[in-house]
Amino acid sequence: MRLPICLGIVIWLIGSSACMQKPGAGQLPKSAYVQARGGLNNFYRAVAQKQNITVAYLGGSITYNKGWRDKTSSYLKEQFPQKDFTFINAGIPSLGSLPHAFRFEQDVLNKGIPDLLFVEAAVNDHTNETDSLMQIWALEGIVRHAKKANPAVAIVMMAFADPDKTADYAQGKVPLEVQNQELVAAHYKLPSINLAKEVADRLQAKEFSWENDFKDLHPSPFGQELYYQTIRFLLDSAYKSYQTAKPGSKKTTHLPQALEGISLDKGRYVSVKEAHIQNGWQLIENWKPADGAGTREGFVNVPVLEATSPEALLTFEFTGNAVGLSVVSGPDTGEIGYKINNGPWQKMDLYTQWSSGLHLPWYKLLAAGLINKKHTLYLKMSESRNPKSKGTACRIVHFLVNDGQK
Repeated sequence: MRLPICLGIVIWLIGSSACMQKPGAGQLPKSAYVQARGGLNNFYRAVAQKQNITVAYLGGSITYNKGWRDKTSSYLKEQFPQKDFTFINAGIPSLGSLPHAFRFEQDVLNKGIPDLLFVEAAVNDHTNETDSLMQIWALEGIVRHAKKANPAVAIVMMAFADPDKTADYAQGKVPLEVQNQELVAAHYKLPSINLAKEVADRLQAKEFSWENDFKDLHPSPFGQELYYQTIRFLLDSAYKSYQTAKPGSKKTTHLPQALEGISLDKGRYVSVKEAHIQNGWQLIENWKPADGAGTREGFVNVPVLEATSPEALLTFEFTGNAVGLSVVSGPDTGEIGYKINNGPWQKMDLYTQWSSGLHLPWYKLLAAGLINKKHTLYLKMSESRNPKSKGTACRIVHFLVNDGQK
């Protein structure tokens, strides 16, 4: 017997887990995935005392894409309609903590000094195989850089979900990227949100499924709503704590000693025009690929220092304790040779698992822990290359320099 249309719709709605309830509205409490620590009193104090409020979102594609970020911005505007908000979307696909540390000045501080900063890197740190110690250097560098620009900035650290993190939790393991985030957040008394564990736990509790509801590490609207609801839980809880705080309580601005000897807290871009070309390199003022491969916004139609033949050589003088490269790694990306001052020559393959069809933004740290003084980087193209690469090219978008401990 054919069901009436209205009854069929009702049955469809009942059968759809995404429509039965708000994401994350099951038995597991939101509080299990939020660590308040020092709270957000500084932010809410800024809202009470200032007219213009700046909120920045620093992350990869999950931050860049529409979803939780837009919902969070709308929520803040609705909560404080009398305030003028500036929202900085500093999300760039494929980028994790190391790129964030070096681009923070250009992509965030040059657009506004944040009162509230959301930081997301755990998915790309895993995908890009960022070294564990480097994650700590970078995450700590972002925090310290932000707090030196605004000692009262409130920072929220967030770990998003991916299939590998879900598998780790299923085996009783805490993902390495989450461990590092929590280590830095605890040291600086920052709120943190572990959405990777929340998704894993709710999947285990069968509140929803990855295949039908969450769908991808770039979350479906269902997943974006889950992320937003947990972020909102933190904001609501922190605001209640602020409202019950003792009147006249002081701002929390103390900056503790760095966890590690190296902190990328003065990371910055240096123009490729600062290089000294010896042979084989050329500066292309408005680079774009000729091979039809994809690009990322901010890494096309920009100045690029390019070499395509072996033995092309340049030097770059810098002052600091760390140096690296921001390149676009495409189908013909090769291998570089490099040395610092009179040190030994080393090699580095710049080709990635995604390079065959995309000129991917790729960040590599060449040296760290240097004496904070003037150094010279020597960089040349190698004759050797990744077997999957079509050439021996290097395209530098930025030099990366950390000015060191001063």
